[in-house]
Amino acid sequence: MDPRRLTMTVEEAGVALGISRSHAYELVRHGELPSLRLGRRVVVPIAALEALVEVASANVDPAVAEL
Repeated sequence: MDPRRLTMTVEEAGVALGISRSHAYELVRHGELPSLRLGRRVVVPIAALEALVEVASANVDPAVAEL
């Protein structure tokens, strides 16, 4: 098995995205940030987060991306 972690905490995902912990939890609550519930813990799959950023990056207007 790959020694790489498969998930991160919601707080870690927020840091990776450059958003606050509370905003990251709000996005999870609204289903905008992919997450899994493992018992009482809520975690974000790293592959899903990477895919989310990839899709969002592909949808950026080139004129805005240059700013």
